[in-house]
Amino acid sequence: MSKQTILGRVTQLAKANINALLDQAEDPQKMLDQLIRDYTNNISEAEQAVATTIGNLRMLEADHKEDVEAAAEWGEKALAASRKADELRTAGGAADADKFDNLAKVALGRQMQSEREAKTAEPTIAAQTEVVDKLKAGLTSMKDKLTELQAKRDELVARARTAQAQNTMMDAVKNIDVMDPTSDLNRFEEKVRREEAMATGKQELAASSLDAQFESLEDLGRTSEIEARLAALKAGGAGRAA
Repeated sequence: MSKQTILGRVTQLAKANINALLDQAEDPQKMLDQLIRDYTNNISEAEQAVATTIGNLRMLEADHKEDVEAAAEWGEKALAASRKADELRTAGGAADADKFDNLAKVALGRQMQSEREAKTAEPTIAAQTEVVDKLKAGLTSMKDKLTELQAKRDELVARARTAQAQNTMMDAVKNIDVMDPTSDLNRFEEKVRREEAMATGKQELAASSLDAQFESLEDLGRTSEIEARLAALKAGGAGRAA
């Protein structure tokens, strides 16, 4: 994976619009759960890639530091050889002086090589430093986005549960309205009233029957009295005839 690819991927993920994604989702909660898993995995992969990029940058910086230090060291050696050559030449040792001048030239050559290598590495180090800074910023944004995703998910789940509870309650209220238990009570009360009326009717009927029986007895009594009086009349009449 190239550094540019890593940078592009981290930037794309960090700029993801959660609300726009949720608007397109059929099941926002499931989508958020999947996004959280994907983001967690992407952050882990990005961290490894960024760590590798940082490691490469540190190696370049270490090599550059060695080149700078080597250039300084070769410069010191060149200066030491040149001074020695001057001393020998002053003392009349021209041959030995030339030898140290040659050593000074070799040291200067090494110094120049180290300086070129250090200078060549500097633009690369600067570019790599910029990339690393962007990658770090992208990772920070991704982690902030992950926190936002997790909070959004928790908020959505809480809202869904509240809505579900409200819907359950409203369904219960609707069922109560449709199947009003007071109507059952009214029907039961009507049945009780009919039963009570029937009992009252039976009581009145029974009372009527007793009244009829007593009236029959009274009629029978009156008939018996009439018969007795008739017999008495007859008996009285017969006495007078005799």
